[in-house]
Amino acid sequence: MHISDTLWIHRQRASFSTLLLLSIMAPSGDSDAKDKIQSSTALASSSETASKSSRSSTNEKEKESPEAIRQRILDQEAEFRASQKPTTNLASFWSWKKSESRRPEDIATQPSVFDNPELAPYFQPTERYENRHRFDPSFKWTWAEEIPLIRKIDWKVTAWSCVAFFALDLDRSNISQANTDNFLDDLGLDTNDYNLGQTVFRISFLLAELPSQLISKKIGPDRWIPAQMVLWSIVSAAQFWLKGRSSFLATRALIGLLQGGFIPDVILYMSYFFKGTELPFRLALFWMANRLTDVISPLLAYGLLRLRGYHGYEGWRWLFLLEGILTLVIGIWSYFQMVPSPTQTKAPWRKKGWFTEHEEKIMVNRILRDDPSKSDMHNRQAITFKLLWESLCDFDLWPIYLIGLTFSMPAGPPDQYLTLTLRQLGFDTFDSNLLSIPCQITCTISMLLITYLSEKLNQRAFMGVVMQMWLLPCVVALYLLPADASRWAAYAVVTVLLSYPSTHAMQVGWCSRNSNTVRTRTVSAALYNMAVQTNSIISSNIYRRDDRPEYRRGNRALIGIASMNIVNYLLVKAYYVWRNKKRDETWDRMSQEERRNYLATTTDKGSKRLDFRFAH
Repeated sequence: MHISDTLWIHRQRASFSTLLLLSIMAPSGDSDAKDKIQSSTALASSSETASKSSRSSTNEKEKESPEAIRQRILDQEAEFRASQKPTTNLASFWSWKKSESRRPEDIATQPSVFDNPELAPYFQPTERYENRHRFDPSFKWTWAEEIPLIRKIDWKVTAWSCVAFFALDLDRSNISQANTDNFLDDLGLDTNDYNLGQTVFRISFLLAELPSQLISKKIGPDRWIPAQMVLWSIVSAAQFWLKGRSSFLATRALIGLLQGGFIPDVILYMSYFFKGTELPFRLALFWMANRLTDVISPLLAYGLLRLRGYHGYEGWRWLFLLEGILTLVIGIWSYFQMVPSPTQTKAPWRKKGWFTEHEEKIMVNRILRDDPSKSDMHNRQAITFKLLWESLCDFDLWPIYLIGLTFSMPAGPPDQYLTLTLRQLGFDTFDSNLLSIPCQITCTISMLLITYLSEKLNQRAFMGVVMQMWLLPCVVALYLLPADASRWAAYAVVTVLLSYPSTHAMQVGWCSRNSNTVRTRTVSAALYNMAVQTNSIISSNIYRRDDRPEYRRGNRALIGIASMNIVNYLLVKAYYVWRNKKRDETWDRMSQEERRNYLATTTDKGSKRLDFRFAH
């Protein structure tokens, strides 16, 4: 087994694997190294019996080759981690049952860099870290204490994030339902005007991403996110008074500017509460709210659009007004619901806070044992220009940004034009809205599944290939579909296409995991989402008026993009494997003293550290 596997097992963190590195890479004749090998072996053993057995076989071990020693230690670590595997994803979100491998009274505290007195000093929280007063490297807790706490955090944080995303997507996507009520004709607009409006919205959204994230990091997401929600809700409701092309474009731009940054702001906020292995599935639930909005919104539209003629106004005007008021209420509620951090939950309207002191200690220590880098900044510490520049120049994250540029493009135009396509196929306003629901439900299920599998199998790039292999035959079928095909056949093809297993949530977690510092995690979330918005801008202009109604030229382009995406994912996989291999080679050439000196004096930060390995 290669040494990179040791580092990779503990999710690219300088933790238990780093301890093994310091011991197993020493020369076989070094007596200090032998002591450290036995120390590591004892730590990797999960029971008293295993520890005694390890000590009694010292003479036999000394006869082993360095390779055999290394393999034995790795096997012991794997056995230890199999019995003490952290609860993640579905297991911690839904329920937890007693089992022989994890009983309520078992210790849930995971091995970390803080267990080694030689390494711990290099990973201590900064003095300004807001949760430092609850940090205790010797603190232990049980599964009976941790699992209910995770569920409690899910109800407080994950559930709120889903409701907040519902508010965002309701106000940015209700234009799709308005289209089924002759929105364009009433304002004297055509398809190209609609495309321009969507492009203006997405450019505004994109331009606001990074500035919004920097504001959030300075004043705190608990203050900035509710402010965003209230402001965009007011503009959304104001669409009731749209008059024509100019007002349409103006409101699209304002909504984009006010909503931009919301998604990376929420991602940063959630990272304060969840471990790296737990975050991707929570983000999948977060994006599930996006898909469920596409289910609920047509149902709301089904009723609200029937108000056409009420007080002499079109139905789509009432749709914008009433849904804007609904999201305004959610924005005001968010101000009272959000908290600055796990240890800052008390407020005048919440005098007891969310958690006890014991629960706060569990939260803080489980997060830092998983990823010590989360304590390198205060939660209201601004990103300076220097830190911003360093994060922008972190080229090892660029491959993920590149993926964000094109990964969902094959599904983009069919999704954006779904309701218009259904109208063109002969379905009426209300049927078009209802028929858009099934693909949203199936896409939600497939997204949750592929995100779960990405963590279960510890594979990300290959999951991206799976997604593209779903999309490719669907866009080929869409391209080849005869013009005189029945409308139900066309509907079936589009429904299967839009049921694809989206890897968006997985890729956000992937980007966060490969950041390895708070400042890079802050910036990378915005940059990745900017890439995704660029993706959407391009998607909005693939289907053109002169190509309707079959959009042959547009679908031909989608086939080429899906094929290219498969190659992109494989190249990104190869890049990260290569980067990890080069770091292994550099680390292997260093003596034990050189490695110690590196940890003590290095100026490398985040993903540039030699003891960091990239997830792929």
